[in-house]
Amino acid sequence: MSGRDLFCQPRRTRRGAALTLVFASVLVAGAATGSFPETDRKPPPDTADAAVPAGRHEEVARAASEAMADGKSPEEAAERAVSRSGDRWGAVYSRGEYEELEDALDGRYTGVGLSARRERDGRIEVSEVRSGSPAADAGIRQGDRLRSVDGERVDGRPVTEVVSILRGDTEAEPAGTAVRLGLERGTRAWTETVRRARLSTDPVTVRTLADGVTVVRVVSFTKGVGEQVRGAVERLPSGAGVVLDLRGNSGGLVAEAVTAASAFLDGGLVATYDVDGDQRALHAEPGGDTTRPLVALVDGGTMSAAELLTGALQDRGRAVVLGSRTFGKGSVQMPGRLPGGAVAELTVGHYRTPSGRGVDGTGITPDLEVDPTDPAALDRARTVLSGLGR
Repeated sequence: MSGRDLFCQPRRTRRGAALTLVFASVLVAGAATGSFPETDRKPPPDTADAAVPAGRHEEVARAASEAMADGKSPEEAAERAVSRSGDRWGAVYSRGEYEELEDALDGRYTGVGLSARRERDGRIEVSEVRSGSPAADAGIRQGDRLRSVDGERVDGRPVTEVVSILRGDTEAEPAGTAVRLGLERGTRAWTETVRRARLSTDPVTVRTLADGVTVVRVVSFTKGVGEQVRGAVERLPSGAGVVLDLRGNSGGLVAEAVTAASAFLDGGLVATYDVDGDQRALHAEPGGDTTRPLVALVDGGTMSAAELLTGALQDRGRAVVLGSRTFGKGSVQMPGRLPGGAVAELTVGHYRTPSGRGVDGTGITPDLEVDPTDPAALDRARTVLSGLGR
């Protein structure tokens, strides 16, 4: 599993509590309050000013209000209420943390500009270094081993935790603060201090291989990504095969995933979802290319909105899915404002693929299982494409 210092960030809960895993994914709205579509043909909005569902949102808000009236921290009270609820994906954000999350969905984030992956032996390896980033300026290279961050050993830890430490606390460690990295390259071991910076993402990359196969890699569904995917596909020669590489894609905005699906589907169902028992549906726009050979490449880091897209392409017979089982996050979160400006994001429902399969906790099983970390995985995808009429 791999990670970038953009999404998949666990955040450190207050008062030094254990890391709480919070992903910027399936229905992270861009405002402190949110609503779902008025009709079932529109994806959930990125921003809205509407009442959130009752129930647990009210309970959490009540706990925060009572704490504030007693002169206590409303955020801590809200966090306790969320923890007691057993909501695996529930989270409480301070105002600053939620603003950071909104920035991430706009393709902006604070970090050092490197991606990491955990090898089979538990070692953390730098998988990518962003050009012009603090990591690149410090001479860090792809393939370097990351041994520690600010003195904390990272071997054997989930990539998401490593990413969290790299990014730092959004309020206490903003852009400009230093982070100390313990690195290893061959027999050389050294420590490098870099400063976090405000960076922007390149969530979509397109490259055409020598045999004419085009690889469209999508690392997250931030704003505008759906149109980027659709535009990239429309510019390709007729009949050219596509590998849609969703490995390590931690999700993002569902609306963008639906738009991306529209590049390969001529309308029709992408997913269904429920909000407190109320059933809704998401549909692709008509006019997509339904004949172009397509393989979707996935792994255990493919999650939420990326799983929604994968499930739609698989269920509708539009793509051969290759790789390993995806993460399994198919739940719907909705944010609600708390007293003092914090935001509680609670689970209110679940997504299902067009055939009715639930994703949450199970993930998507590929049509063809291969080791997604093996460099030969892309060659396998190209071989499958050759059998699809390329």
